[in-house]
Amino acid sequence: MNILITRPLIDAEDLMGKLFSLGHKIIHLPTLKILPVQSEPIDAKKYNIFIFTSANAIRHLKVTEQDKNKLCFCVGAITEKIARSKGYINTISAGGTVNALKNLIINSDQVNENSTMAYFCGDNISYDLDLELKRKGIKIKKIINYSSEKIIDINEENKKIIENHPPDIIFVYSARSAFSFLEIVKNYSLYPLMTESKVMCISKKVADIFSLKRWKHVRTFNPGDELLQLKKDN
Repeated sequence: MNILITRPLIDAEDLMGKLFSLGHKIIHLPTLKILPVQSEPIDAKKYNIFIFTSANAIRHLKVTEQDKNKLCFCVGAITEKIARSKGYINTISAGGTVNALKNLIINSDQVNENSTMAYFCGDNISYDLDLELKRKGIKIKKIINYSSEKIIDINEENKKIIENHPPDIIFVYSARSAFSFLEIVKNYSLYPLMTESKVMCISKKVADIFSLKRWKHVRTFNPGDELLQLKKDN
């Protein structure tokens, strides 16, 4: 199959390698550019719990000193893997969604009225996790440590690849990425090539964006389960 991946290379390289080894043709079309936010390092001693809703939040983490035993709540297995690669050993992974992460934190016996949390995230989020947790009486500070810019242009080489190998499957990982991808499709008149493409979306919210634009084949998947989803869907 021809599979189009919209994630930045640093997040997609492992998946692309696995798909390629299975004989699939990979079209890499990143729709977001991730940039660090210029800020002073965070005093890690002020917080006994860190929350990460993406791998980018960990990659751009700046702290005065690393506490490898710091309790870290991670949105999913991939984010937890990156946290552990940075030296954190006391990590807990949710099921891959921010709502699951919220429930995990609320119900954790490691969280109490004295807990102070730092929630690291990007400048564009679709769910106010910090506000939801504050409503439960949890002390939490949201810290934006990276930003994302939409990519709405593609080079001639990628355009020709799509024209010669229209994607059978398209993986989309955020609402912002979805809007960026749709702009690319519109700007370069690519939709006629994708009328039969299956759009695999990381959540129902993302799937609804494509459904409202009348894309015919829209599915959802859990992050990290791309290979499993391909087997189920074919």
